[in-house]
Amino acid sequence: MARFDRYLLSQLMVFFGFFALVLVMVYWVNQAVLLFDRLIADGQSAAVFLEFTALSLPNVIRVVLPVAGFAASVYATNRLSSESELVVVQAMGFSSFRLARAVLVFGLIVALLTGILANILVPISETRLKERSVEIKNNITARFLTEGEFLHPTDGITFYIREITPEGELKDVFMSDNRDENNQVIYTAKNAFLVREETGPKLVMFDGMAQTLDPKSNRLFTTSFSDFSYDIGGLVDGNAPNRSRISEISTRDLIFPTPELLAKTGYSAPMLVYSGHKRIAQPLLAIVMALIGFSTLLVGSFSRFGVVRQIIAAILIIVLIRALDSVLTEFVRRDETLWWLLYVPVLVGFLVTALLLWMSERPGRIKRLFQRRVAMP
Repeated sequence: MARFDRYLLSQLMVFFGFFALVLVMVYWVNQAVLLFDRLIADGQSAAVFLEFTALSLPNVIRVVLPVAGFAASVYATNRLSSESELVVVQAMGFSSFRLARAVLVFGLIVALLTGILANILVPISETRLKERSVEIKNNITARFLTEGEFLHPTDGITFYIREITPEGELKDVFMSDNRDENNQVIYTAKNAFLVREETGPKLVMFDGMAQTLDPKSNRLFTTSFSDFSYDIGGLVDGNAPNRSRISEISTRDLIFPTPELLAKTGYSAPMLVYSGHKRIAQPLLAIVMALIGFSTLLVGSFSRFGVVRQIIAAILIIVLIRALDSVLTEFVRRDETLWWLLYVPVLVGFLVTALLLWMSERPGRIKRLFQRRVAMP
């Protein structure tokens, strides 16, 4: 690459890293708050929270990278234009298409990173995330054996343990079962043990009392017991359907779905084919976004107000391409044979980029044509 190409590419990569970091942090914080509340409420440790956060990052980065590439392209071009570096290079004989070569290489790098994330890292991380979610969901110890806190392992259940001894003895146990509105029960016991049996985990309580409230008659029944076994296996939904999510399946299997895969996921063939080709079309759109951000700012003459109008125009073009992509997506979701429609926005984006670069080399002609049309009666 020429020296200017290397210089422009280095500027693009620096700004790309900055915008990607900022956008990932903003997007991640919003998800991390919800994830933190859910895991901590279930009695999980900070290590589990960090593990789940790391596993969710590839999908976050995949979404953010094309936007960061567009922002870097616009910002770098605006900076070079404001400092007259583009004017100097154009005066040396560099055409707009020649200047776009470094941006094209930059777009290919962003597309490669996005493609690796969408087709390799995200399916791996989503598979691992599902496995860990199932493990934690079925981990009774992690969800119940937390002392000094009121836990809510499922709707209608409140559980509290004052102290847990090193031997595993639970002292001063309180459990409220309000799942049945017509039969609300509160269990208290001085001590208890968590026992695993073939039929499922059991909570064996000693020297306690069960208080049952009948809301209809507003009567309270109390029953003392020396020992009582409570089946807590039903509190964990371990029999939930083990459906595979689309994000866990490889791209090849999505593009060529088998009857077994359709039965396993529960989705239709058009939906799977759409998801597979979307993983390929998304990286290509990253190239288009970077090129449009650059080419749009080259159009127009010098203005003391900067390139605000060009930036707004670039954003509107991206919005229109995204809108076209959304419209065509609905057709692909109904008929898998129309998968090629997902690549039409990419083609339209390249055509728009070529038109903008052509217009940037003929500013006088475009201006005269516009003035001639305005002057016509």
